[in-house]
Amino acid sequence: MSGALVDSPLVPVRIHALRGATTVESDDPTQVDERTQEMMALLLKRNDLVADDLISILFSVTADIRSRNPATATRAMGIVDVPLLGVQEADMDSALPLCIRVMLHIQTETDRSSLHHVFLRGAKVLRPDLVEDDE
Repeated sequence: MSGALVDSPLVPVRIHALRGATTVESDDPTQVDERTQEMMALLLKRNDLVADDLISILFSVTADIRSRNPATATRAMGIVDVPLLGVQEADMDSALPLCIRVMLHIQTETDRSSLHHVFLRGAKVLRPDLVEDDE
């Protein structure tokens, strides 16, 4: 057995979760795809991530989104070998309507405090403390 691993400096890899959310104006499959891909692309870009950094992705949608699973839009982006799960958000009276939420489990060298969550469009109200200037 070669000593390559022993001779290489070990880089600490951390496991973290990233959050994101966006909204659509109507339950239209094209809009669900576009908004999901916009949110996912921004999460990956802001956090300097590629598909190999993703462990799993959990999507939730409010009960008024039934036309398309956000996982379908994510697969269309080329993220094909990452486990994806879609669930319905709890149907609460106070829930933000027409909302797509995501939680990405990632491996990264980045500290948790340096990660960038993404809240777009109407979903900015969910976590105004995490909204960045260009959202």
